[in-house]
Amino acid sequence: MATPEDLKYSKDHEWVRALGGKVRVGITEHAQKQLGDVVFVELPQVGARLEASEPFGTVESVKAVSEVYMPVAGTVAAVNDELNGEPELVNSDPYGDGWMIEITLSDKSQLNGLLTAAEYEEYIRGESGD
Repeated sequence: MATPEDLKYSKDHEWVRALGGKVRVGITEHAQKQLGDVVFVELPQVGARLEASEPFGTVESVKAVSEVYMPVAGTVAAVNDELNGEPELVNSDPYGDGWMIEITLSDKSQLNGLLTAAEYEEYIRGESGD
C-alpha cells in the first residue's frame, strides 16, 4: 500500500492535505480497505464548526457504518458533493477524487500533531500486529 508522503495522517485513519489556509480531508487507503465497498457517505454542512477528534460524518459500506473524525479543528469550507452520487470514489481514489471535506483551520499548529506517512505506516503495522 502506497502512503503518500505529502500528506499528514491521524490515528483515526484520516489524511490531511494542506491547501494554503485550508486543508482537504479524506480517509486513508487502509481505512477504505478495512471498510470494503463504500455505498453511502454522509458529510457535514458547509459552515459547521468542529473540534479535533469530533465526528464529522459517516461512511457506510457493505460491512459496517463507521464514523469519520476531524483530524484538526476548524470550519467546514467545502464538501465533496460527488460522493452523493458516487460514494465508491472513496474506494477507487481515496487520496484524490474520494476526498470528503475541506476545512478552514482554527489553528494551523495542529497539523504538527499529525503523523507523517512513515509514522502512519508504523502505526498501522502496530495496530495489525504485523
